[in-house]
Amino acid sequence: MDGQRPAVELQGVVKRFGEEVTAVDHVNLTITDGEFFSLLGPSGCGKTTTLRMVAGLELPTAGSIRIHGEEMGLRPPNKRPVNTVFQSYALFPHMTVAANIGFGLEMRKVPKSERREQIDWAIDLVEMGNMAHRKPSQLSGGQQQRVALARALVNRPEVLLLDEPLGALDLKLRQQMQIELKNLQREVGITFVYVTHDQEEAVTMSDRIGVMHDGKLLQIDSPEAIYERPTTRFVADFIGQTNFLEATVAAANEVVLANGDRLLLASDQPVGASVAVTVRPERLTVHRRGEGPESQHRLDGLVETVTYLGNAVVYGVGIDWMHLEVRCPATLAGDRRDVGDEVTVSFEPEHAAVVID
Repeated sequence: MDGQRPAVELQGVVKRFGEEVTAVDHVNLTITDGEFFSLLGPSGCGKTTTLRMVAGLELPTAGSIRIHGEEMGLRPPNKRPVNTVFQSYALFPHMTVAANIGFGLEMRKVPKSERREQIDWAIDLVEMGNMAHRKPSQLSGGQQQRVALARALVNRPEVLLLDEPLGALDLKLRQQMQIELKNLQREVGITFVYVTHDQEEAVTMSDRIGVMHDGKLLQIDSPEAIYERPTTRFVADFIGQTNFLEATVAAANEVVLANGDRLLLASDQPVGASVAVTVRPERLTVHRRGEGPESQHRLDGLVETVTYLGNAVVYGVGIDWMHLEVRCPATLAGDRRDVGDEVTVSFEPEHAAVVID
């Protein structure tokens, strides 16, 4: 995102509730124009509080928040160039779809003819043109969410803030809306800041992801980098299933596993530091004992469990010093291993990453 204008900037932002609770702990973050940025983390990690501070619904205890270079300071929510979409649609039940979408324009005294034009634009944007005269009670959850999005976008905010907006939808509709929401963001071209605890949502839609834990931003990166090259044990574990191999840093580009095996992997930790090597289950391959490419790192073990998932088979492999999960495509099931088989598990070192606690 180099060279693009910053849309949202947080510098040293802290939010405390009383003397005991630090909800957001010295967060530094720059989100660029036109970016789909997700704040990802478990409940209570500080992501929603961060979003609410950008919206002006909470004020920071310390630090600076700027939108397109303007310091927000004590500026109230209705004076900030943002709109927020929440998980609860908060539509007016007595108003039609069109009236709900146009409510903000009406409050701003936008002329009626101009208001009609902007409402039509927003309704078409979310493909609700044939439902403009319906009431919220006559709409499905997904349709109500589209109306909430249109109501926010019709005001042409510089930044759209979204706080778990798909959380109330069932899985299939949520997956469909993820694609629609990303396409919508590309079409309107404005900055989206999206809060979620759902890893799939973040990976599917985002240009970049910031993973939060205990009020801190642990890693900011592309979805691919967050998944393939996590920097901490928490990020690796939170973003998906993974294996951890305990290790010690031997040199800047080498670690020693707990069994004494050496791996050429870069680390910025000091020599002697305790770390872990993370490898995703799908990056591992199971072979008959003693087999496997010489170029790959190999570990001998015993198959303890076999789980058939339809599109994949998951093996639980016991090594004498640890347990590994290996996920193989079901198309290879003809060469399937059984419980009790002696096997060799292998992986390419380039598919592993060094992480810290």
